[in-house]
Amino acid sequence: MIDFTEKRAAGPVIRLHSADNVVVARVPISIGMEVPSEGIVSRSQIPAGHKIAARDLRAGEPILKYNVCIGFAAADIQAGTYVHSHNMDFQEFDRDYAHARDYVPTPVLPESEQARFMGIVRANGQVATRNYIGVMATVNCSATVVHRIAEAFTPELMAAYPNVDGVVALSHGMGCGMEMSGEPMDLLRRTMGGYACHANFAAVLIVGLGCERNQLDALLKDQGLEAGARLKTFIMQETGGTRKTIEAGVAAVKAMLPQANEVKRVPVSARHLTVGLQCGGSDGFSSITANPALGAAMDILVRHGGTAILSETPEIYGVEHTLTSRARNREVGEKLVRRIRWWKEEYSPGRDVQINGKVSPGNQMGGLANIFEKSLGSSMKGGTTGLMEVYRYAEPVRQPGMVFMDTPGFDPVSATGQIAGGANMICFTTGRGSMFGAKPVPSIKLATNTPMYQRLTEDMDVNCGDILDGTATLQEVAQRIFEEILQVASGTRSKSELLGLGDHEFVPWNIGVVS
Repeated sequence: MIDFTEKRAAGPVIRLHSADNVVVARVPISIGMEVPSEGIVSRSQIPAGHKIAARDLRAGEPILKYNVCIGFAAADIQAGTYVHSHNMDFQEFDRDYAHARDYVPTPVLPESEQARFMGIVRANGQVATRNYIGVMATVNCSATVVHRIAEAFTPELMAAYPNVDGVVALSHGMGCGMEMSGEPMDLLRRTMGGYACHANFAAVLIVGLGCERNQLDALLKDQGLEAGARLKTFIMQETGGTRKTIEAGVAAVKAMLPQANEVKRVPVSARHLTVGLQCGGSDGFSSITANPALGAAMDILVRHGGTAILSETPEIYGVEHTLTSRARNREVGEKLVRRIRWWKEEYSPGRDVQINGKVSPGNQMGGLANIFEKSLGSSMKGGTTGLMEVYRYAEPVRQPGMVFMDTPGFDPVSATGQIAGGANMICFTTGRGSMFGAKPVPSIKLATNTPMYQRLTEDMDVNCGDILDGTATLQEVAQRIFEEILQVASGTRSKSELLGLGDHEFVPWNIGVVS
């Protein structure tokens, strides 16, 4: 078994646990190729990142990766054979949640020893990593108006305000034609409220139409928001229509800019960092390089007092017991199980979605056979510290440490919930190559493998493929990720920011009935 924390990868395959009955091809493996470390000869052509049977498997036998069941042999499988969805069955199996059994408190460094970054301290004590002005729509009917307002603030105009990162429009396809009360409206308003209060916004303008179900006054009351110098509002039907609302909105934002530009960055503790964890376009190396390296970086962050938000509930399904066993108490573990059961028993029955087994074609091509195998890697982003709390979508995250937020697996929706909850940084792992940004927070992209990193170097910030190549240990890459987080939090632009990504990724969870 290779311990990537201390050792560097070598050889044609990677053994992830001594009890595993499959190993992962580190490089493409041809028929007849010897695998000395396992004492087997390949019977198949096996792409890099895919699995090969390390011994004979009997039909129905659990297939183990990291000593975790990721499926069952659909038939007898000989040692050296390619193992993937064609000869694996996806079946439910009993899991021991063992709530809090393995929980160990993580010692937090004294503040004098905690890492520092150059942050923006708001008047209310919040700490920002960026300094934007937001223009938010209450309903799709005001979407064009908020975009026109934001588009008025060209680079030439913004040059006079060097400390403001930009003006960003936050539009969505909801706000009317939906239930007026209940969870769908609660989710939308909670998301909007979280953005309106986000530390990375110096000020926010909210624009409504006037007759929508998501009424502006009700939104403000529900979220405890009050109009003032930092929060302005317009209703199009009262302001005079499209053109006049755009003009009024542009004037309002111009009035916000001088004060927004007065901010200064100062040294602050890393405990003020809240990192939303995302993965997309995952492959067979995600669970070997980028995800565990990001998890190890989050272990470092937690020791420095910071917060890591693991999410994407369908993508922890099948391995949720590895989280509940290290929950800080039974109540936290049971919260997670309740969210899993809601997804499985209420939201997804009969639907062709990944929690019912299938993963995307890209995941399949990358070496992931089913949701159990994908979840195994996805959950690693959270690291190894205790699970401190479980939050509903877009709820404010108050608890330091590693926490979980219930979100879909779709990255823009998931990240929107994390940002609404207070994330001031996103770290996004990818094996196939996902392009993503999420204003008003910076996004750091972590590549699982070197070939993809080299193809997409303009989009990728950190190459975790060095672990696979044997040129760095997992812990060395984790430290590199942590240092990258501190630099980007201090104002260094991530690759997605340099490309201008993030203007269209405000996507609240549309969970309800549309009428």
